[in-house]
Amino acid sequence: MMKNLVEIADPHFIVDLMYAGTTHNITGRPVYAEIGMGNHAYVHQDLWQALQKLVPYLDKTGRRLKIYEACRPVTAHERLFAAVPRDGFFIPDAGSSPHCRAAAVDVALVGADGVELLYPTPVDAYNPYYAAEVQSGRLDGFFEYLKKAALNCEDKTIPETAVRNRDELRALMEGVGLVPVPRLHEWWHYELPDGRTDKYPLIDF
Repeated sequence: MMKNLVEIADPHFIVDLMYAGTTHNITGRPVYAEIGMGNHAYVHQDLWQALQKLVPYLDKTGRRLKIYEACRPVTAHERLFAAVPRDGFFIPDAGSSPHCRAAAVDVALVGADGVELLYPTPVDAYNPYYAAEVQSGRLDGFFEYLKKAALNCEDKTIPETAVRNRDELRALMEGVGLVPVPRLHEWWHYELPDGRTDKYPLIDF
């Protein structure tokens, strides 16, 4: 393990990696279990310092931040892109992914009642129907649905509560110095501003 990596193990955060021990994800594969990583969320210490700035807010509101994705080893990224082989979801080149540099997280807020807040889509736009379509090689429907996950999506079918929660999460994460994915197409993704640079080395376990 690289010396600058921190494993998230703090009660303010729920670690539930969507590609760990479950097939309930777009690829239908427990990719992290396949490579022997399991449900362990690692981030660069710079990202961890930013996430810790959320603790006062989480204490005040009784909420927690659910971590669906953190460090993604290059080997895992290659397997994921092979499962959804189209740019616009997973980046074709692992070297361009801040996840592969432990500089990004995919997250959602969980309320004091333990229930995840409502958002325009689930994290990673996971939907059993579209997951089955993707796994059968039919990607068009999923990528159309993915449009609802954009931070600037104004689709009138999205509940107002979901839009407010999306925008609140963005303000919260940007307030601790993180930024959304440049194309703004994933409401759940936040990264270090320089997280795509060689300041953060690529990681492969």
